[in-house]
Amino acid sequence: MKIPGLLLVLSLILTQTCLGHFTLTSLDEETVPKSISYTGNISQAVRWTDNTGDNIVILTVTDKTQSKNAPDDSYSDAALYAYHYLVSGDGPKQTWKVYDYVKECPADIFLDFVDETFAVTDLNKDGKAEVWVMYKVACQGDVSPIPMKIIMYQDSKKFAVRGTTRVKVSATDYMGGEYSLDGAFKNAPAEFRQQAEKLWKQHATETWGQ
Repeated sequence: MKIPGLLLVLSLILTQTCLGHFTLTSLDEETVPKSISYTGNISQAVRWTDNTGDNIVILTVTDKTQSKNAPDDSYSDAALYAYHYLVSGDGPKQTWKVYDYVKECPADIFLDFVDETFAVTDLNKDGKAEVWVMYKVACQGDVSPIPMKIIMYQDSKKFAVRGTTRVKVSATDYMGGEYSLDGAFKNAPAEFRQQAEKLWKQHATETWGQ
């Protein structure tokens, strides 16, 4: 469920009070600069200033569409994106992009950002923002664990966590929930790893809409 505009702003402000000092401005289709192009429907978009300059991040998810080269019309495609732009006198310049997708899926598509996980932080207090994006990506027709990722960027450096959600299979047993940090996270400041592991543990258990 997406947070309405005002509540989203308040949520982002509270998050930054805990994790950093940047003031975020919420954007939408009308307030994103017209010179910025993106694919899909805006899930979240924010703007802030740090030591690197004037920043904009846009998260989008496409509508599910029928696969073009599939055997029949029961196959679908979908994609999600996260864009980062630095805005200067010359206009916005894209510095990184996250792109993931499901193609030719004959089952259910799970492809969306995890609620209340997007954040812009300054955990190591160097004045440069860390941008956190967490999402699920799968094509499956059962209730098994779903592949999930955390992608974090500081400047143009990418950090990643990959694993699966955790699913309850009996009164006391769970399946899935495993994750691994990439080399960038393993060599990162401890506060980066701690935040990544905290995010994962908070959001790994699958509720299936409950």
